[in-house]
Amino acid sequence: MNTRENQLKAFDRLLTIMDELRTQCPWDKKQTMESLRHLTIEETYELGDAILDNDLEEIKKELGDVLLHIVFYSKIGSETNDFDIADVCNSICEKLINRHPHIYGDVKVENEEDVKRNWENLKLKEGKNSVLEGVPHSLPALVKANRIQEKVAGVGFDWEHPNQVWEKVEEELAEFKVEIEKGDKQAMESEFGDVLFSMVNYARFLNINPENALERTNKKFSKRFQYLEEKAKAINKPLKDMTLAEMDVFWEEAKVFLSE
Repeated sequence: MNTRENQLKAFDRLLTIMDELRTQCPWDKKQTMESLRHLTIEETYELGDAILDNDLEEIKKELGDVLLHIVFYSKIGSETNDFDIADVCNSICEKLINRHPHIYGDVKVENEEDVKRNWENLKLKEGKNSVLEGVPHSLPALVKANRIQEKVAGVGFDWEHPNQVWEKVEEELAEFKVEIEKGDKQAMESEFGDVLFSMVNYARFLNINPENALERTNKKFSKRFQYLEEKAKAINKPLKDMTLAEMDVFWEEAKVFLSE
């Protein structure tokens, strides 16, 4: 691994390249924080994909892309004298020190849960009006549900045992079934949301990340369906002309031959 000196040299090299691109490249010169925003989100998702695939080489590359965006935003901020990369680094350093009094102060903690509770309480002392203020409005709903539950659990608003949460899941499923039988679409949607929210909560108690779990299933389904498509092409028969039973033969093959 690189020494700290080499790490700092590499970061300095990136800052220098960013300075050069900002003054010399027509595309880089035009960019604003707003124009970079959607690209940053895309890069973050690409990093997430690489992590789920456990592709370390790709993780390294995608981390570089995300780091570039951080440096890019900081460069833009420096041009208006609002902040630069040093301010960004110092800001997060101060936050980490303040949020870890069990490391940099005299607070005692017994476990990870104590750390989480302290974290949320410290944020309230810093002036936040709600523990939910730190949950971005634009997060995908599944991720947002998980973060909301983590946040409120951090201040003690939580179930005590996993079986209580599972009972809540069963309760919500029963209520959803009632609305299905009634046929009220609006009520069905509301109850389905409750089912998903309770399932996310149960996943949290089992230390399962619901977003990761669902994305792994998405990937698994996609691989199997693409196998099915390839087999259909091999026998020169379009999927739309195949019976469900015929397709199911290849689907079962995919479950056997494809690794998850």
